[in-house]
Amino acid sequence: MELHEECGVFGVMSEKPVDAAAMCYYGLYALQHRGQESCGITVNDDGVFVSHKDLGIVNEVFTKDILASFPAANMAVAHTRYGTTGGTNRNNCQPVEVNHIKGRMALAHNGNLSNAAKLRSELELSGAIFHTTSDTEIIAYIVTKERLTAPSIEEALSCAMNVLDGAYSLVLMSPQKLICCRDPHGFRPLCFGKTKDGTYAVASESCALAAVGAEFIRDVEPGEIIIFSKEGIVSRREHCGEKPKKLCVFEYIYFARPDSVIDGVSVHEARIRAGRVLAKAHPVEADVVIGVPDSGLDAALGYSRESNIPYDTGLVKNKYIGRTFIAPSDRSTQVNIKLSAVRDVVAGKRIVLIDDSIVRGTTSGHIVSLLREAGAKEIHMRVSAPPFLFPCFYGTDIDSKEDLIANHHSVKEIADMIGADSLGFFPAESLSELCCSNCYCSACFEGNYPTRVPESKSKNRFELRLSEKAKHKAADNT
Repeated sequence: MELHEECGVFGVMSEKPVDAAAMCYYGLYALQHRGQESCGITVNDDGVFVSHKDLGIVNEVFTKDILASFPAANMAVAHTRYGTTGGTNRNNCQPVEVNHIKGRMALAHNGNLSNAAKLRSELELSGAIFHTTSDTEIIAYIVTKERLTAPSIEEALSCAMNVLDGAYSLVLMSPQKLICCRDPHGFRPLCFGKTKDGTYAVASESCALAAVGAEFIRDVEPGEIIIFSKEGIVSRREHCGEKPKKLCVFEYIYFARPDSVIDGVSVHEARIRAGRVLAKAHPVEADVVIGVPDSGLDAALGYSRESNIPYDTGLVKNKYIGRTFIAPSDRSTQVNIKLSAVRDVVAGKRIVLIDDSIVRGTTSGHIVSLLREAGAKEIHMRVSAPPFLFPCFYGTDIDSKEDLIANHHSVKEIADMIGADSLGFFPAESLSELCCSNCYCSACFEGNYPTRVPESKSKNRFELRLSEKAKHKAADNT
């Protein structure tokens, strides 16, 4: 099992019509690492919403002809998805669009609601009919419901935040406004910037702002709502400071691109620090340090600098394997196609191998075997994350405790299972050194959930969909 990325959200707002769809395309391209299941763009052409969304990666879904079919527009929202709640189908593609008595709305969401099942049940009992199995539609329903009595869309969103628990970084578009918000804990990143021609851009990561030529202005603060309109920018802060900040620490370890800066902290530098901490916590005599592409490379460099063991490229990733690659059923063959060992670097050497995480151990075992076959003398694996012990309810695809290898085996046993000579994990007590703060979420490592979580601690990204199937089947039999 490999960990999968988060979703990516993007939005633009301009005083005059621009090629908003093209800007979204480039923004999504920069955020492609956060999700490869589906993507979508919705543009606002003077109150008329035009959208296209489908399964696939950005350059598959948005061909030249499709991009050319979008009109110039003042606003647009966009999304690239890896779903942790709900299945992989076209209905779950975002942005989610809603037509209601007070107008239109398009919504893109990154994160996961920890109280999604409860909210969905309450909405269904009140007569709501859902068309998707994602929790994004739950957010859209609640905002729409609040909008019936609220004087503005931003007021409706603020009211909705009173009942939403968990992770949500949102970009929302009404006919006249582009709105972004971040949940009060700030689980997921969100920032905004401005291009030289005055167009504002909102994105999950700062790397996407750079992709469209926008200068980074600042991060959206936890609990903050920012409204972009022809009247300018307004910040609403009534939810700021409600709850302690808990940015997902795995953004720094794995999810984010190394050239992004999240809440003032460089992802690249965070990973360098992770490698330095690993070298201090788990030293070993070796000849070379190598990283597993891509998120293990910076940590490997940090380990090398701290230990004075030379760094080199020992594994090469096939960069041309995308979502359309038909993977063979043999997992070891998949690893061999995605990665290859540089024999001249590893043959006869004592190697420190750096990777970002171990979930089930299957992939790590295949990588170790790959290096053995290339002639590695010793392999000492070091992991830039602590052991996963608990499921995540905030968007990271970390499954139930039963599927996490560290819950059933000691470090020595895991090392033997994957074929490594030794194994060392990043110490959980040192996570603050990685992100230069104590304001992070480490629930998947330590079980210290910042919010209420479902009564059942088992977690499966399809459990909501499966429970729905069971309910439908029961209803059909009555």
